Amino acid sequence: MREWSGFSFIVTNLARFVRPNEITFSGVNSALPMLACLLAKRAYDFDFTYINVAGGVDPRPSKVPISSSDPVLAEGSRSIFSNEDFYDLCTRGQMDLCFLGAAQVDGLGRTNVSVIGDWHAPKVRLPGGGGGAVMLPTARRAVTWRTEHSKRTLVETLDFVTASGGMHGVVTPIAVFTKRDGRLVLSSWHPQASLDEVRARTGFSFEADGAEPSAWPSEAEASGLSAIDADGSFERDAAIKLR
Repeated sequence: MREWSGFSFIVTNLARFVRPNEITFSGVNSALPMLACLLAKRAYDFDFTYINVAGGVDPRPSKVPISSSDPVLAEGSRSIFSNEDFYDLCTRGQMDLCFLGAAQVDGLGRTNVSVIGDWHAPKVRLPGGGGGAVMLPTARRAVTWRTEHSKRTLVETLDFVTASGGMHGVVTPIAVFTKRDGRLVLSSWHPQASLDEVRARTGFSFEADGAEPSAWPSEAEASGLSAIDADGSFERDAAIKLR
């Protein structure tokens, strides 16, 4: 491959967090994790249980929807889960991996989905914690993503701490972070970027011992993503830029 788009970098590296025989969840407004879970079903030769916010449990959707809450994601399901069901599963310690969104992430893996700016005079009022405030602390592993890698999204200090606890990884168009000894550390970076670029665009300090360029997509990953987004509509809609 000569090019690896920011879109496919995020989806592929989110999929790589999925592990055999685990229970994995993708939530509301989470198109990229939804695609990652569907990609993992196609590309990897192991079983795992995929639950989504639409209520599907290992669904077999007739199409890949734009919305991660579309009822089509419940087609062919082994059962139907309500919100209470997957919250209960998570708080009982049986949710292995949750993909949860965030507006800001700090070096401790804490997230903000509440407000940008001062709480009493905000620049932007965000939707709030919702499931993330419950699931981030209680899932065995949580992973988030940002389509923009910048110092305004990966910050030294959150404008508001919405949730903390179980963050395991962060994926951006140019980097993959994982948590070690209580802080996010760089795991790998986009082969078309560099360690220096990641440092320059990240608001918090991080260790990079052992980090290296991310492995290019395997044939199965590339083929699976091409099948899921055959006409490129998801990639065009995401409009994710490396720089």
